[in-house]
Amino acid sequence: MKALVAGGGIGGISAALSLARNGHDVAVYEQAPSFEEIGAGIQISPNCSRVLHHLGLESALRAKAFLPEGTEFRQWKSGRVISEQPLGRRALQRYGYPYYHIHRGDLLRILVDAAMRQPNISLYPGCRVIGCEQDANHARLITSNGTVSGDLVVGADGIRSAVREALWGAAAPVFTGNVAWRALVPADRLEPGRIRPMSTVWWGPGRHFVHYFVRGGALVNCVCVVEKSGWEVESWTEAGDPAELRRDFSGWHADVQALMANMDTDTLFKWALHDRPPMAAWGKGRVTLLGDACHPTLPFMAQGAAMAIEDGAVLASCLDRGDEIAAALARYESLRKPRTAGVQLGSRRNARVFHLAGLPAWLRNRAASRAGGKTMHQLFRYDALNAANEGLP
Repeated sequence: MKALVAGGGIGGISAALSLARNGHDVAVYEQAPSFEEIGAGIQISPNCSRVLHHLGLESALRAKAFLPEGTEFRQWKSGRVISEQPLGRRALQRYGYPYYHIHRGDLLRILVDAAMRQPNISLYPGCRVIGCEQDANHARLITSNGTVSGDLVVGADGIRSAVREALWGAAAPVFTGNVAWRALVPADRLEPGRIRPMSTVWWGPGRHFVHYFVRGGALVNCVCVVEKSGWEVESWTEAGDPAELRRDFSGWHADVQALMANMDTDTLFKWALHDRPPMAAWGKGRVTLLGDACHPTLPFMAQGAAMAIEDGAVLASCLDRGDEIAAALARYESLRKPRTAGVQLGSRRNARVFHLAGLPAWLRNRAASRAGGKTMHQLFRYDALNAANEGLP
């Protein structure tokens, strides 16, 4: 079977690896001239690392990633720890797989290198997908270099997916009212011990600040989100103004001030966060969608890339059951929609909850201190490798 994948990002390449591992031929078409990931850090929770280890990437991940000790939520001004959950060895013991922090570029490089070693994966950079079409026996991608034919098409081409538009028509994503900053801080610029080896989220009125180590602890990745109106540029390469960022987080805790003061300003970018509501349907016949093409997810649960990587594993498993292609893709969609919609809506909810003030914030903090990581447990225990067998004898 030959699969045509539109999009050579983390979701598209990981899906190609999952499909190739099950013996399928895969061609990946990427509009950029090379396979590179724009952005900085990414969190790989056990539900996701399970898939990546299955693909044989454990040693490469451990060479590039950082293993955090846990996750914590802190009060924006006092620094008081509101809630803390251990990860590290506990995650490995409880779920069988670790929690990683890694640079997005490092993760994509690991995936692309693995794909290049696979004889049944072909990579085509500099090839923009324009649309798709299908008949009873084939599915085709229409690209800037011509039309290519295969047995099925997977649209992994992001929130503005051409495959999605070909299936369901044009519909612009919606601005969420949040603007995000991202930047990297060289760890050697910081006072030793100031930044804990955790995934840290600072909660404050109308905004929050996230940081964690990447590159084996050499860099601190920062993501800072502020409720704003009047600026809706959806670009990962829009340079940010350090003075504006400092104004947005004026009066926050000394740790936050230290991170802002020591950021590498060449890595400071600003973008408006957009998303879409969960879709009623993803695919048709021999064409389906994956990742941000069908369930773009705000970064407030650190699960966007994880959902895309899970998608690829479940898709490969569904195709491996021997069903007709359309039936296999329909099963993939039915299995994935409830989980990804839950993460989409949970991330939207967190966008509100993280930014509460006054009594609502006090009540939130009290609830968080008692929650005991129940939501994380539900996310992390998911087994994408065996999900295709759910409900079957």
